[in-house]
Amino acid sequence: MTPLDPVDLTRRLIRCPSVTPEEAGALDLLREVLESAGFACNGVDRNGISNLFARWGIKGHARSFGFNGHTDVVPPGDAEGWRFPPFSAEEAEGQIWGRGACDMKSGVAAFVAAAVDFVRETPPDGAVILTITGDEEGDGVDGTRALLDWMRAEGERMAHCLVGEPTCPNRMGEMVKIGRRGSMTAYFTAFGVQGHSAYPHRAKNAAAAIATLVHRLTTTPLDEGTEHFDASTLAVTTIDVGNPASNVIPGRAYATVNIRFNDSHSGKGLTGWLRAQAARVAEENGVEIDLSVKISGESFLTPPGPLSDLVSRAVAAETGVEPELSTTGGTSDARFVKDHCPVVEFGLVGQTMHQTDERVEIAQIHQLKAIYSRILRDYFA
Repeated sequence: MTPLDPVDLTRRLIRCPSVTPEEAGALDLLREVLESAGFACNGVDRNGISNLFARWGIKGHARSFGFNGHTDVVPPGDAEGWRFPPFSAEEAEGQIWGRGACDMKSGVAAFVAAAVDFVRETPPDGAVILTITGDEEGDGVDGTRALLDWMRAEGERMAHCLVGEPTCPNRMGEMVKIGRRGSMTAYFTAFGVQGHSAYPHRAKNAAAAIATLVHRLTTTPLDEGTEHFDASTLAVTTIDVGNPASNVIPGRAYATVNIRFNDSHSGKGLTGWLRAQAARVAEENGVEIDLSVKISGESFLTPPGPLSDLVSRAVAAETGVEPELSTTGGTSDARFVKDHCPVVEFGLVGQTMHQTDERVEIAQIHQLKAIYSRILRDYFA
């Protein structure tokens, strides 16, 4: 049979304006392609979010290789700022242009094309599983999490998984992700006593307390890094008092910080540290400081071993580049998959993701399909 063209599939996916949480036909398109190749497909929808589970082969087999990705995209912003309409999937200068071209409809197209061709040409002893979500760019509550919850209830399981997010900073093949830092956001509210700036002794300055707290948090190193991770970071993202008057001491002040943390910490442990710091500053300044925390994901590591070796060998064979095993960058849905099975990430060069004029090199799409195809062949050999 004619091999499935990942470039054509990429263009068809881009033309689906699937801005989170809209499915916009992207998952329906993939379901049609996969079912025609003999995959058993299930829509896994939760709270208005569409997701797709597809399996070829034996349910629950010990050798079950999975791919994970997403078809939802961030909004395009001002369409007038784009060289081509953001959902037109125009081809120019050896590239496909459009929202989702890089992150990550080309990656999904590559692993779908690789999986379809593989099961048609060399039906494996085991299972090939694809989990594709429409909620990666959103809150992530009803996307890959919903798929994994459904799989658990249905007795479906991946033995190993590769997430197809863009992982390469500058050139194809240079980086495989074997873990990710954890991410959490802390919201502080200081409650003091409002007063006249000429009579500060009659007030309790919430702004001064917040400033002190932020200073301590940002000048206290969290760690010096670990074997596979850089040092954890804490960044202030906003400080606000909502006070337009220059002669009023504010009675309320707010600050938000975001922490990206390595495997020497947990979200719970860092929450305790933040709470202790806030309590100390509150006591010193005679105010109250409330804290609320949102933990987006814990740090995790898939130690270098058989899975990262499998992927690295395939990357090197198809690109001539020996990839670095890295834990840098933001979060991805691998943070959910890691509780299900060992997981690594490999995908395209990610320089234009989320940007105006997002685009992908056509040659890289073919190369990525070749890498994923080799991974499948080697895994089931």
